[in-house]
Amino acid sequence: MNRKSRITSIVEARSLDFSIRGLQTFNLSELNLTTDLEFQLPTHIRLGHLAEKIVSELIKSSSNYRVLYENVQVFEDKKTIGEIDFIIEELNTKALIHMELAYKFYLFDPSISSEPINNWIGPNRNDSLKEKLEKLKRKQFPLLYHNCTKSTLNTIEVDKASQALCLLASLFIPYEYKASFSPMYEKAIKGYYINFETFIRGDNSEKNYYMPSKKEWGMEPSENESWTHFNGVERYIETSMKEKQAPLCWQKYKDTYVAFFIIWW
Repeated sequence: MNRKSRITSIVEARSLDFSIRGLQTFNLSELNLTTDLEFQLPTHIRLGHLAEKIVSELIKSSSNYRVLYENVQVFEDKKTIGEIDFIIEELNTKALIHMELAYKFYLFDPSISSEPINNWIGPNRNDSLKEKLEKLKRKQFPLLYHNCTKSTLNTIEVDKASQALCLLASLFIPYEYKASFSPMYEKAIKGYYINFETFIRGDNSEKNYYMPSKKEWGMEPSENESWTHFNGVERYIETSMKEKQAPLCWQKYKDTYVAFFIIWW
């Protein structure tokens, strides 16, 4: 995995703004960063934790914010009741922010509802944007005011902290889907999704493919250097379909690069 490309993909990821639903937004664009960031990344962690590590390093590398707490486990009667992602401080104003981070990939299924926010689901249909927002409002943000949290974060005045969500999202829509989206969603659309049969029909000898690992999701396909023809990915995709796992695929066709999910459902 190209470390610099991985960092850049997080810096440039789009934040979804749900302030209209009572969740204030923290954009990584608020960080004053140098142009040439370079820091080590852990290798044996999941994508979500990798994104957290990168965002932590970005905040620490900025000239206008600092990290006071991160990944704070909150215990009650020796049982974990939750975790606080970040408590950060804006250096000029000394303002405290409880910031929750999410790095998500959602597919738009128009058959679910007439309300767009209900239609963004995980690639394997086992999570959704709506569920994520409800969990944040019901559990994650209220955790800050739990007595056990206050005793853990004992160097700050918890009640003076504001709260914000940094929801970095890559969105994918049905292949050749023509409906329009609000600007918030539109700017985060990174590609499309298709079923395996459509993928097979669209293949030709000029197309090359790469199946990125989960930790490479969100990176730019154009920066990839390893490509193969259809027969190099066919068995992997067939296995994924049988296991009901929707893989991400990168495609190089002449001078064009695209990212898409191949769905089993």
